[in-house]
Amino acid sequence: MSKEAPVGLTIMEKLLGLLMIVVGTLWFYTTYTNMGSLPVPTLLLGGAVVLMVLGVVLLIAKFE
Repeated sequence: MSKEAPVGLTIMEKLLGLLMIVVGTLWFYTTYTNMGSLPVPTLLLGGAVVLMVLGVVLLIAKFE
């Protein structure tokens, strides 16, 4: 019996990954441009990078 992911689920996984990359990039840019006014900018920059990496993982993941 073949275990394939439904096409809609695969498309949504890729779209969610792309959305996470976009949001992470905007978050990183906003934090980087306002570093002087933030108390802990490195924590926010790290969170943005983690979000972008998770988006890339969702984008390249394959169902087996």
